Amino acid sequence: MTTPSVHRPLFAYLLLTLSALIWSGNFVISRAVATLIPPVGLLFWRWTVALAVLCPIVLPRLKSQWPLIRANLKIFPLFGLFGVTLFNLLIYLAMHTTTAINAALVNSAIPILIILFTRVFFRKGVSFRQWVGILLSLGGVCIIILRGNPATIAHLTFSAGDLLVLGAATSWAVYSVCLRYYPEGLDPLLFLFCIALCGQFFILPLYLLEVINGATVPVTAASLASIGYVGVLASVVAFVAWNSGIRSVGAQVGGQFIHLMPVFSTILAVLFLKERLQGYHLLGILLIVVGIIFATDLLRLRKS
Repeated sequence: MTTPSVHRPLFAYLLLTLSALIWSGNFVISRAVATLIPPVGLLFWRWTVALAVLCPIVLPRLKSQWPLIRANLKIFPLFGLFGVTLFNLLIYLAMHTTTAINAALVNSAIPILIILFTRVFFRKGVSFRQWVGILLSLGGVCIIILRGNPATIAHLTFSAGDLLVLGAATSWAVYSVCLRYYPEGLDPLLFLFCIALCGQFFILPLYLLEVINGATVPVTAASLASIGYVGVLASVVAFVAWNSGIRSVGAQVGGQFIHLMPVFSTILAVLFLKERLQGYHLLGILLIVVGIIFATDLLRLRKS
């Protein structure tokens, strides 16, 4: 019989896969509404919706968990700044000045940055097998993004928006690595509520400044649907799944699941945008899946 210790990482991998799927939709939406919804407005209302969803769930639990929250008050602004404010704000701003290809390429550096930060700050190394997996999945990402044509690289031009995406990737890597300081025993939804509240503290003055300058969020079916998706799924569901998965298997292993985002973006485009599935898609997807298998413990778990 399979032991509970085997079930735990498998469930974590499912949670991380779910996060990548939901965030693939978030990237598509943020690009689609870039000319419709101002970046800070999208960010502010995204987390306002998330907090509204979380409030009735977490407030009854607040009293019993308050001592644990109070003992860890200093860490919530850190998580809020890097995971809620900076990452999302830089991505939304970048979508106004960079291409989807550039953004996806730079964003694929997140797993490498996670490994770098873990190595520098926590002296945790990476095995040869994991490096093979990381390079395979990164190669698969490049094949999909460059549409199987390496010559595409020669035609890429980089802009200030690409630096914003790199800043966002760095911010998310810091957030993921710092999840090792997650307060043991704290309810996952309460943790998210606390960091979202801190994140909104940083976002609010930027949002007010944007509104004063005349950039307001239009009330349309498209804007409401977009904010609903990023507020409930991309903020609540995906964040809780990612946090739980990273805490279970660690940032170095869990971070590799970011490379699934181009896979899901391809699948979503085929299903909903009627795009054709090409050979380079299949090759890229195969390399990403094989790479993740190598970079995680899936082979060992299968033998167990």
